[in-house]
Amino acid sequence: MILPVAGMSLPVVKTLADCADFSKTVSPFIPQLQTLTQQLFHPTTDFESLKSLYLSTNPLISGFALSLFLAPIFLVVSEFNKNYSQVDRCWSILPTLYNAHFTIWAHLNGLPTQRLDNVLAFSCLWSLRLTFNYWRKGGYSIGSEDYRWEVLREKIPPSLFFVFNVLFISLAQSVLLFSITTPTYVLLLASRLTGNPMTTVDLAFSRGMIALVLLEFFADNQQWNYQSAKKQYQKTAKVPPKYEREDLDRGFIVTGLFSLSRHPNFAAEQTIWVLLYQWCCYETLTFWNWTFFGAMSYLILFQASTWFTELVSSGKYPEYAEYQQLVGKFLPKLTGHGVGELRRRAVVKRDANAAAGKKS
Repeated sequence: MILPVAGMSLPVVKTLADCADFSKTVSPFIPQLQTLTQQLFHPTTDFESLKSLYLSTNPLISGFALSLFLAPIFLVVSEFNKNYSQVDRCWSILPTLYNAHFTIWAHLNGLPTQRLDNVLAFSCLWSLRLTFNYWRKGGYSIGSEDYRWEVLREKIPPSLFFVFNVLFISLAQSVLLFSITTPTYVLLLASRLTGNPMTTVDLAFSRGMIALVLLEFFADNQQWNYQSAKKQYQKTAKVPPKYEREDLDRGFIVTGLFSLSRHPNFAAEQTIWVLLYQWCCYETLTFWNWTFFGAMSYLILFQASTWFTELVSSGKYPEYAEYQQLVGKFLPKLTGHGVGELRRRAVVKRDANAAAGKKS
């Protein structure tokens, strides 16, 4: 079944597999990128003209254009302030903005939107959780910056760091936050053929992503509570309720979800966007499609970021190397004693130090 094309801004697709075909659903609309730029800056553009332009432009192209438009803004602001967490401040907002864009565009063009509405509902919860956690850690405070950028600046010459800012921090990260939402575009196209009804599998995908956001929320809270208890302990030398002195002396959390995974929130975060990608594969009856680029790039970024984070943690905390041996980075280890062995060693070390103190 071929449905009418929305203002010639969507491809004519005959099969579900066509919805995932880059040559049919993306390539024909690339010229709109230049046209969109020219029309946006036309001196006679008014609200109605902008609305018409929005509805007549392929939503993938307009979303991509926004990600390109934001890159030089991130660059200028970061270089002016010498603070390179500008993309970080928008990280929790932009993917939901892009998902909202696809959903609103479909609504305004009278297309089936039930799947897109579910994606947007999940995405709003994802943004609320991440924005709240970033805020309470002081991420939106004036001058706040991810400590990893400072470490990198110390290791990279200023000229090369500027190039790194242009190509990666400002541009690549901005495009990446758009790329992870491109499966929503494929879902939009597939829904034109299949209609609105949500199947059991559709519900499993959407509810699965929401469940992963909840897992991230619990991991965030466990990390926050631990860090708060550690600060209180370091200030007063008194162990807060529900905590052990050895755990607070260690300097990093090893309890709760962190006894199963060194980075449970990172594991859930990567899985979320892989699930969205898998959802569009399922809907289009394909094993893989071009939106794989977004999900894979996200995985690569998190692998590199986690490696760098652990490199810093290993230099800061003497017992972190043991923690790495006993607990899996993302997935639980099926063999070994796990974090229980780490805590046992801490008790043995404490007792040995106490005994040595008595002898002296």
